[in-house]
Amino acid sequence: MIITKYIEKLFDSPLYTNMMQVLNKQTIKALTASERLIIPNPAQMDYPERVLQFGTGVLLRALPDYFIDQANRKGKFLGRVVVVKSTSTGSSDEFKQQDGLYTICVKGLDGGKIVNQANINAAISRVLSATDEWQAVLAVAASPDLQVVISNTTEVGIVMSEDNILDDPPASYPGKLLAVLYQRYLHFSGDSQFGLVIIPTELIEENGTKLKNILINLALHNQLDNAFVDWLKQANHFCNSLVDRIVPGKMSADAHQEKEAELGFKDQLMIMAEPFSLWAIESNSDYVKQVLQFEDVDTGCLIVDDIYKYKELKLRLLNGTHTFSCGVALLAGFGLVREAISDLKMSAFVKGLMMDDIVTAIEGDKISRIEAEEFAKKVIDRFSNPFIDHKWSSISVQFTSKMKMRNVPLLIKSANKFGKVSDRMVLGFAAYLLLMDTVQEEGNIYVCGHTNEKIKLTDDFAAVLHRKWQSGNLDTVLAEILADQQLWGADLSQIPGFVEQLRGTIEKILQDGVSTFLN
Repeated sequence: MIITKYIEKLFDSPLYTNMMQVLNKQTIKALTASERLIIPNPAQMDYPERVLQFGTGVLLRALPDYFIDQANRKGKFLGRVVVVKSTSTGSSDEFKQQDGLYTICVKGLDGGKIVNQANINAAISRVLSATDEWQAVLAVAASPDLQVVISNTTEVGIVMSEDNILDDPPASYPGKLLAVLYQRYLHFSGDSQFGLVIIPTELIEENGTKLKNILINLALHNQLDNAFVDWLKQANHFCNSLVDRIVPGKMSADAHQEKEAELGFKDQLMIMAEPFSLWAIESNSDYVKQVLQFEDVDTGCLIVDDIYKYKELKLRLLNGTHTFSCGVALLAGFGLVREAISDLKMSAFVKGLMMDDIVTAIEGDKISRIEAEEFAKKVIDRFSNPFIDHKWSSISVQFTSKMKMRNVPLLIKSANKFGKVSDRMVLGFAAYLLLMDTVQEEGNIYVCGHTNEKIKLTDDFAAVLHRKWQSGNLDTVLAEILADQQLWGADLSQIPGFVEQLRGTIEKILQDGVSTFLN
């Protein structure tokens, strides 16, 4: 008994952690695969470099690189990823020490059942610094094995910047990509068979189309010859895409150390992701489908003619539900999403909002009710994930813009289908309005005035809405806010009965609290 306790303490101690070896090609040989630990086979680490990826972020590593690794393990894609690190912050030393290997801890619910699996990913072959190793990046451009470019440089990464593509390196992501494509064009003498499949994953509308147009304009700005511009347009396949996976990234220090002790190796690149994953790629090209063979190995990766359906499902049922529920949850005193979903009354509100209201609003020619309901069930699993601390206060960031983009179309669709806006949508919008009835503090900080916890709003329209609430008369406040087309892109006061519904709901919340609507 004493010896057993000593061994348990040893395994939990920093001494044991320090004794563990770092994950790499050598140490992986001593590991044993199991149901909870997926290990790559040796062949996966010798495949040619077929993908050039701009960005080292956790979303790329937990989604596109995850699918590539899945395909390689099943003998499909047979290619690895060269990652370009574009920022000057941080280093790529950990990737070198670990031979590009890293663990994805998939933790959450799938069909209501707990998933807790560690997946050692071998998709990345090396990481190159754009700042220090730009010539090595251009050398990859000249490789006949290269077929695909992937990026996630944040929403501000895909913008027109008048770069000189001969700089070492060009400043912007489009500048870097154009330099890579021009180098490839020159090396292969404009041969159209050496064009690339280019898939941006930035969360902007028609990301592939936008990137293509920027590259064309940038080529003209750099006075590149017409033959290259034609090759750029015709030989390369720019695909719009949609990505969806919650990736918290690094775990807490304690959770990380505990996982390392469980697995038996050190991994400074270890990340966590939820079980749900979606990468919808828009293309009707047989060539693109032939190149992207990882579509066949996971139901979460799709190549389709039109990604509208998948964007709409995500935007309305996942994001829209978050936004409609956020104010209600905060007024009811919930801090985390999973806490709200574990409460029977709040959970009933969220499920009813999705299944009865939003599903009915969006079903139609392009989205069937069955498809919408199946997606909604997965959203409930994602909201209930016991391993993720998703704060409602974080969801409230840029609350107004989110409400406009995600939910104003739902208000209008709901009114058109039901003859009035559904009661749950009204409650969600009313709660949002009350959160925007703020107290102004020094330094133009706006704090919610109707929550028990002090919540500082990060919202570009907080000052505007604060001023509108100053009249003190609810009818005036509603009239001014709802009719403001600069806020909403439409006059919401014209939605039949909406003003009256909101007035009654807000008055009842102020008198009896939001919980009265959750009975």
